[in-house]
Amino acid sequence: MAPRTKIVATIGPASQSSEVLESLMLAGMDVARIGLAHGTVEEHVDRIARIRAAAAATGRTVGILADLPGPKVRAGAFADGGVFLLEGERLALAPGGEGARSDERRIEIDVPTILSDLHPGDPVILGDGGVRLLVDEVHESAVWVTVESGGRLQGRPGVTLPAGRNGPRAPTAHDLELLQAMVDVDIDMVAVSFVTSASDITAVRDAAGPDGPMLVAKIETAEAVADLDNIIAEADAVMVARGDLGVRLAAEDVPHHQKRIIKRSVAYGRPVITATQMLESMTTSPSPTRAEVSDVANAVFDGTSAVMLSGETAIGHDPVNVVRTMARITERAEVEADWVSWGRDLGRLQTASSAGVPVPVRVTAAISAAAWRAVQDVDASAIICATRSGATARAIARFRPHVPIFAVSPLERTARQLSLSWGVTPLASAEYTSTDEIVWYAVESAVQQGLVKSGDVVAVLAGSPEDPEPVTDSLRLVRVR
Repeated sequence: MAPRTKIVATIGPASQSSEVLESLMLAGMDVARIGLAHGTVEEHVDRIARIRAAAAATGRTVGILADLPGPKVRAGAFADGGVFLLEGERLALAPGGEGARSDERRIEIDVPTILSDLHPGDPVILGDGGVRLLVDEVHESAVWVTVESGGRLQGRPGVTLPAGRNGPRAPTAHDLELLQAMVDVDIDMVAVSFVTSASDITAVRDAAGPDGPMLVAKIETAEAVADLDNIIAEADAVMVARGDLGVRLAAEDVPHHQKRIIKRSVAYGRPVITATQMLESMTTSPSPTRAEVSDVANAVFDGTSAVMLSGETAIGHDPVNVVRTMARITERAEVEADWVSWGRDLGRLQTASSAGVPVPVRVTAAISAAAWRAVQDVDASAIICATRSGATARAIARFRPHVPIFAVSPLERTARQLSLSWGVTPLASAEYTSTDEIVWYAVESAVQQGLVKSGDVVAVLAGSPEDPEPVTDSLRLVRVR
């Protein structure tokens, strides 16, 4: 059996050719991520076309995740070669607009309210966290800071202000422009960066329209951690964005937040991605460090739906080797994972029975829980989900059943979106008009593709196509003949 934990790989200069894309898919890439912060819209659209062509060539169902840049605060550009700030040095921070410049004495920041946002004693972090400044004084034209932890700065490094201070909110005007371009090409999933509350997700959903893509909430701010349940409830999926999360919160807290975010997301039936520095050494090395292998395996034990590669596949020297390595690690970790205990414990975390949750959601949750128990009781060979929206497959996937999950859908985009869901193999189907027809076609499709055989018992989850509200209200145990 292929790894059930899905692999998200970022596509960049090292991996955008048709040949490499096809090799990545055959190596185990389930979702291709495109970082919209780098490149033009035309370049992004071209990559999307290449990914879809490669998927067709390999016969793989591969989803595409477009990652919005979000309200990233940045410093003005440093001269070529950058500067090195030494511990104990003093310098000024000031607001900077278009074409802002920075040097070792003055750093301009693209937040016009920076003078009122900062107060004595505040920390300001630059880049990936290596440079840390401490605010001494706030004057009319600049904020004076002392370098608490020095390091090299070059280009336009990111700037992290204390949590809760004013600054641009997600989604930005630029995010919405990029979102529309992605909606125009029928993108499968969009990641929303620097989410601070559920209302940020709502704003993106409203802009995308009723038939918009799945929305992935990136948890990378202290505010998002504080509003976690509301954000998960509003989003379609979640990403543990450990890079910025580790800058904004104490590094030693990040593993604990990771476990909590994964647990809560799965309880809500949301796919969850663990991201950042998973196999970073493989950007240049042919093999990972032992710590990286343990990190990936522990994410699997935590219950993550997917693990993500960033620079390793975007600019790394051998992206295909990285994906193969990730697949081997996840497959080995899954052998040791205690999925039976996971599913049993999930019953105590059920959020679908809480007050205010719509009846169709509660019914789907109850039926999927019954299916998980039935599969164990009858030693079923597989679970087959007939689904239009993907909700049925995501509902049963949260139990991490020990048997394969096959999701049969007449909608191509739903199939691509399910490429992010743990343990789910999407299958194309025809339209259906009755529950009986749904069940028959779902089983027949699995038989024809050699996924189940005569004598197998399979659990089939379905709903009525005539129901005005999507709901999974049918569970049948079928002996394949």
